[in-house]
Amino acid sequence: MIQSKAAVITVSQLNFYIKSLFDADENLSYVFLSGEVSNFTNHYRTGHLYMTLKDANASVKAVMFRSSAVRLKFVPENGMKVIVRGRVSVFERDGQYQVYIDDMQPDGAGALTLAFEQLKAKLQKQGLFDSEIKKPLPEFPQKIGVITSPTGAAIQDIKNVIFRRCPSAEIILYPVLVQGDGASEQIARAIDFFNETDITDVLIVGRGGGSAEDLWAFNEEAVAYAIYRSHIPVISAVGHETDFTISDFVADLRAPTPSAAAELAVPDKAELINRVEYLSSNCRRALFEILSKRKTELEYIVSSPCIKNPLMLIRQKQMYFDSVTLKIRNSARLIFSEEKIRFAKTAAALDTLSPFKILARGYSVVTDSDGRVVSSSENLNKDDVLNIKFSKGSAECVVKSIGE
Repeated sequence: MIQSKAAVITVSQLNFYIKSLFDADENLSYVFLSGEVSNFTNHYRTGHLYMTLKDANASVKAVMFRSSAVRLKFVPENGMKVIVRGRVSVFERDGQYQVYIDDMQPDGAGALTLAFEQLKAKLQKQGLFDSEIKKPLPEFPQKIGVITSPTGAAIQDIKNVIFRRCPSAEIILYPVLVQGDGASEQIARAIDFFNETDITDVLIVGRGGGSAEDLWAFNEEAVAYAIYRSHIPVISAVGHETDFTISDFVADLRAPTPSAAAELAVPDKAELINRVEYLSSNCRRALFEILSKRKTELEYIVSSPCIKNPLMLIRQKQMYFDSVTLKIRNSARLIFSEEKIRFAKTAAALDTLSPFKILARGYSVVTDSDGRVVSSSENLNKDDVLNIKFSKGSAECVVKSIGE
């Protein structure tokens, strides 16, 4: 406290004094303030949120400590218009007055609506809603895992529908909280349990209707990621037909109500019986048609001449064989005769060209000592020995003289 105008004080004393004035003012201890968020910083290590709140003409620093920030359903962003509740005080170290926020709400859309849209956009960008990753439901599940409250109407509706449609199916209930603190963690843990033990063929995750706050556990990231990790097909059945949650978008199939989820999970016994009877009738009709056709074919075969008189077929084949044999013999004789005539003509032509015929007319063949035919005197020398071949016999001669 300042004692006199002439007193000298330190900066720390001045800041402390000003802070005490702020803290003593009841008007500043509980204020509602509207403004636009800027310079937003999420200090992830401490969990504190720092920002500036501004309007068209002014701005003020603001901080929201982790103890209050963890209760937020949405993430503040730069440019977002908000209404905050808190107190105005001074940060002594810097001599800076600022708003200490205890609660924050979007100015316009509700906090839950904004949080829903923010998380939906985030998970959609990460691919958790992609149709390509949706798993088909098993056609004939034996065990159905149900994750819901053990005392709610949802489990009774699911039991009634499944027992009516498919009495052989077994329901395995994992009881969880479906609203309030810890509900989302229990639901996520239940989904992981069924996937780790692998004791069910399909999962139903849901609850009956309620307000947006009542259904909020199914809008939490923990539940969304647990459904995304599940290798067991998941049916989301949260609220009534008009209610939509994040779980509905991530699940492999969305059912408008828990009863509808049970209908989707198991086949209808009556429909299966009708289907079997229909298929059985079709099989009987098809079998009758096949037997009738085969009977007609058999009657035709039995009535054929080859069955009534098998020797007739043998005789027909024998006659055909005899006819073919005769044709072959005639063809062979014709070919032989034609070849004989052609051979005689060829032999006569060869005989005409035979060198022996030429020799018989007085001609002879002269060869030298090497057996080469001598056709000209130019190739001879005096005293060469020649061999002369006649039509009958041969003679050896010595060249005495050579003429032209």
